[in-house]
Amino acid sequence: MTDNAKLLTELNAVADEAAGLLGCMANPDRLMLLCMLVQGERNVSELRDLTGIEQPTLSQQLTVLRNEGLAQTRKAGKYVYYRIGNPDVLRIMQTLYDIFCAPDRSESAPSLG
Repeated sequence: MTDNAKLLTELNAVADEAAGLLGCMANPDRLMLLCMLVQGERNVSELRDLTGIEQPTLSQQLTVLRNEGLAQTRKAGKYVYYRIGNPDVLRIMQTLYDIFCAPDRSESAPSLG
């Protein structure tokens, strides 16, 4: 295999991995949840109150995030706490948070709509 062919094979694998990650994140509810988790660990009730996402949608989206490795959980008493479970996702979400979610977001922030 030539160096070019090897590089292309590796690039395709990385592109597939990135597309899978971004595809999982490309849902408004999941993005809102991840945006809240950038600020720190939250329990399900807090996430519901902060995002307005109701059951069962909230549970479904949290399950997707957990199953795809984007979020991790811990149980404390009767509460389940969620946090971002992938350092790459945390870096991506911190950037998105700074651009779109931060309380001091300026009027000059990009608008996609």
